[in-house]
Amino acid sequence: MNPFPYSDTNKRYHTLTYYHKKRFQGKVFKVSLNAGFTCPNIDGTVGFGGCIYCSNLGSGDFAGNVEHDLVTQFNEVKDTISKKWPNSKYIGYFQAHTNTYAPLSVLKKNYETILALPNVIGLAIATRPDSISDECLDYLEELSKRTYLTVELGLQTIHENTSKFINRCHSLECFEEMVYKLKERNIQVVVHIMNGLPYETKEMMLETVNYLNKLPIDGIKIHMLHILKHTKLGMMYLQKPFPILTREEYVDIVCDQLEHLRKEIVIHRITGDPDKEELIEPTWLLKKFCVLNEIDKELVRRNTYQGYALEKEE
Repeated sequence: MNPFPYSDTNKRYHTLTYYHKKRFQGKVFKVSLNAGFTCPNIDGTVGFGGCIYCSNLGSGDFAGNVEHDLVTQFNEVKDTISKKWPNSKYIGYFQAHTNTYAPLSVLKKNYETILALPNVIGLAIATRPDSISDECLDYLEELSKRTYLTVELGLQTIHENTSKFINRCHSLECFEEMVYKLKERNIQVVVHIMNGLPYETKEMMLETVNYLNKLPIDGIKIHMLHILKHTKLGMMYLQKPFPILTREEYVDIVCDQLEHLRKEIVIHRITGDPDKEELIEPTWLLKKFCVLNEIDKELVRRNTYQGYALEKEE
């Protein structure tokens, strides 16, 4: 018997699928979109070149084709899904680059265009904590009152030396301040973190999760570092390779992280989907379902689940 309360499968953590099923009573799919935004870390506002691991698509490698308008991008995905699940509901996921980094009029046009489409129940907006203006916050608050809205904030790590190394160009204080600004307006917050960043130890990765567990976040995305061709990190790695987590190490770290997260926090992602043609390392990431299965098996082997370590501390 599965001892974890937020699950109706063998999963011992709070999956996004389970959350959507309970909240919306049906199949919900996120449709990744590329609205053609840039990033303050690319255009020189706070930095140049972007994060060293980012491709030129700005973490939107599987978002829509930026040469197509948003409705076309959306329908290309929806038409395929609806053949198998005709009664599905959809969330428009503004994924590529920084999706609040534009004039408010542009943001409104993009967001409202997707919200007006049939069976769209909400939006997920990926952005940086230093890129949400006060007028944008006002609009997001209004938006959250009439649709399902999540704002996804990139953090990756709480450790300043690593943050500087990967060229994040924002402070931890800035991140924390934005979490509270969003939550004060009752906006759901999902945080992205990354395991396997150069020279980080297991203890450092756990410290990032322990820090986030004390904040009023609603969800988390756990990524494994992708070393991609045509990125600064890729060039650095080819010139001077640094240690990379093995699949076994990654599974061990993720299970520890899950044990230290509150049960209510929704796990939106627990591994990655690298582009096979662009990936340098780690190649074990290409077997996504194998990674997921190993995480499930390790939690069963330990007889633990999300939040287990917190219960033991009480």
